[in-house]
Amino acid sequence: MEAIALALHQVNQACPENIYFQQLSERVDRTLEKNRTLANNLKETHQWLHKIAVCLRYPPGAYAEEALTAQQVAQEMDTLQQNFRPDPKHHRPQAALCHRLHRLWRTYGEQLLPCYDIPGLPPDTLQLESLFGRLRCHQRRISGRRSTRELNKLGHYQVLFKAESEAELLEHLRKVPLEDYQAQRRKIMTAELSSQFLHRLHHDPESTMKRLADQYVSSNSKVGQDSLPNPKKETVCIT
Repeated sequence: MEAIALALHQVNQACPENIYFQQLSERVDRTLEKNRTLANNLKETHQWLHKIAVCLRYPPGAYAEEALTAQQVAQEMDTLQQNFRPDPKHHRPQAALCHRLHRLWRTYGEQLLPCYDIPGLPPDTLQLESLFGRLRCHQRRISGRRSTRELNKLGHYQVLFKAESEAELLEHLRKVPLEDYQAQRRKIMTAELSSQFLHRLHHDPESTMKRLADQYVSSNSKVGQDSLPNPKKETVCIT
């Protein structure tokens, strides 16, 4: 929201006569001021979440060289929980994180600690679940029994070939007209524009909004130049 407000102020400076963007900028500023306390609470909650990750040495790749024991992690986690005592009335996001941390550590803490004493034992099953997920998606695509998110998005553009060698597969691919392939590729790119924009806006809102503001100012100035009347040609009579 701060990036959006900054971009709107930039547009207002370039086009001060635009009433729509002035009113929109005022509403965005009012929304920022109204939710500033909540944003600060969320920022502090994220900082505590980072402290929890550091206490657990997660992700493991960032702490590969550090010698660690389960007893040390348990002591650090107990100390962190004693220091993490937010006020549920004024710090609701922190209180929700604290409650969830206490409940999960009480339920699964003992099952997590052995990974620090046994070399090579991962602290989670994310990689294994990701592998099984890819296998399930592949099986569903080739069997047609159930749809997946990827199939819902790009399934109507997929083509399946049955070939016994790479040469035979290449022969099948060459039978697809180039114009049809390019047309389907353009449709895929068009379908992904909205998700790509949301991805950029989520990960880098400042640059995304600045780019949109620059595009608007540039297009607005271009339209203004095109709308200017052409100067009349003067006729000079030579006698």
